[in-house]
Amino acid sequence: MKNKNLIVLESIHLKPLIAPEANSITTGELGQWVRSGKIFSQLFKYKEVYLLASKCHLLNRPFLCALTLKLLSRGKCCFKDIQGTIQPITLKTLSGLFIDFVRDLARIPFRLRDHHKTVRILESTLLTKEPAKLNLKHPPLYLRTDLAQGVLAGGSISHTAGVVNNLHHFASAPVILSTVHVPDLRSNALYEVNPDTNNKNFTDILLLESNEIIFEQCRDKYADYTFSFIYHRYSPYNYSGVVFACHFHIPLIMEYNGPEAWVGQNWTTGLKYEQLAKKIEILNAKAADVVVVVSQPLKSQLVERGAESGKILVNPNGVDPEIYSPEVDGSDIRRKHSLEDKIVVGFIGTFGQWHGAEVLVKAYGLLLQNHPNLRNTTRLLMIGDGVSMAEVKDQINNYNISEQVTLTGIIPQKEGPSHLAACDLLVSPHVPNPDGTPFFGSPTKLFEYMAMGKGIVASDLDQIGEVLEHDRTAWMVKPGDAESLMLGLKTMIDNPEIPRRLGEAARREVVAKYTWKEHTRKIIDKLKERCPCD
Repeated sequence: MKNKNLIVLESIHLKPLIAPEANSITTGELGQWVRSGKIFSQLFKYKEVYLLASKCHLLNRPFLCALTLKLLSRGKCCFKDIQGTIQPITLKTLSGLFIDFVRDLARIPFRLRDHHKTVRILESTLLTKEPAKLNLKHPPLYLRTDLAQGVLAGGSISHTAGVVNNLHHFASAPVILSTVHVPDLRSNALYEVNPDTNNKNFTDILLLESNEIIFEQCRDKYADYTFSFIYHRYSPYNYSGVVFACHFHIPLIMEYNGPEAWVGQNWTTGLKYEQLAKKIEILNAKAADVVVVVSQPLKSQLVERGAESGKILVNPNGVDPEIYSPEVDGSDIRRKHSLEDKIVVGFIGTFGQWHGAEVLVKAYGLLLQNHPNLRNTTRLLMIGDGVSMAEVKDQINNYNISEQVTLTGIIPQKEGPSHLAACDLLVSPHVPNPDGTPFFGSPTKLFEYMAMGKGIVASDLDQIGEVLEHDRTAWMVKPGDAESLMLGLKTMIDNPEIPRRLGEAARREVVAKYTWKEHTRKIIDKLKERCPCD
């Protein structure tokens, strides 16, 4: 063990770039080692350690990462990125990073004061703000401000590409300003903002400081542009969309995908300045001319916090039915994973806490336990990776079904349709929120499943149960209940005419109601309703 090397990944999405047999963890898992005390059993355990990032100069918490890597390694350690940059971690490197750390720490009180002041000014500006006029002859500005580097797949990619690739049907082709690379965009007008290279040691401060950097770079690059409106995919602590709208005096659309403070409390390590984050979140909702939410619970939350109900558009996620289609060939995927002549149950996702991937594996384990004959005729294809993978693997071991379950790991977004085409049944096993609040998601996989024309087994949970109808477009089961899910799978496997019938109906439904083109049309129609046309 002491001769092993260790690779630390900035994001699980970078895993396909390393050898499958490599010993690796994510920076999130490394943080868990530190918080749990496991780090002490790993000190100087590895021959060499390196951290693989999207871009070395944008690596989050560089001093703490470098120090931890140094403590894990008996030999060489370094930062690497996918461009080929290598930054050895030496005592000199650590000294420089420590000086940066102390500098960033000392600046925090002053920067927080400045951001509180800016938010107060923006709040007061709203009181006298004149309605902006809409002129769709000019291009819109699409703004994505999160700092999630290296994300190759998932719902956020689908949503961004879905809106950007369809705006030209109802307005001019958009200009895209993004802090991260977004795959699968059909527009060439993408400008990647370089986030603040200072303050990287403190994530919450970095997110706040990115407001000024984003605005300055946009103002300088597009000084001579006239935009029709701003479309801002909201991210924590970000008010740059409000600043842009005031500066250019144009309408603002805010895309709101969930309460970030709640997400921090329940699913991540949390937001350090929660009250400030909440103020910025509701500032955006009040400043926007249109707020796009993916579910009714999100609208209800914003209205309770003071946002105007009439400006909020409930607009579920969607799909491109030409990309996700029954015509897609999955035979290569079936051959690759030895799935020929098997009934394949499929799941795709980023294995989030709300996805229920572990519930699906448990249900499949129960299915094979109760019906051993299905061990030879069925397979479970789990497409993706993420935070619940450890629980998924535990369930695989508990039920001794490693030969029946295929874990593909993260795949590029463009390979999603062929993987889904390799499946006979598709499962959306989403689980309720841990605190009992309404499930506020709108799973993109749901609409992708529908477009594939496959039989779907899904949790009867909030919007999922509103979009799908039991025994018409899907087979609905009790959320979070592995036994109920098992029975749903058994019904579909035993009665092949049911998934065939449900899949055809689901395809018709999604093409009629839930395409990204229709999703985008609703947004522009709402904007026209709310803003006077010039």
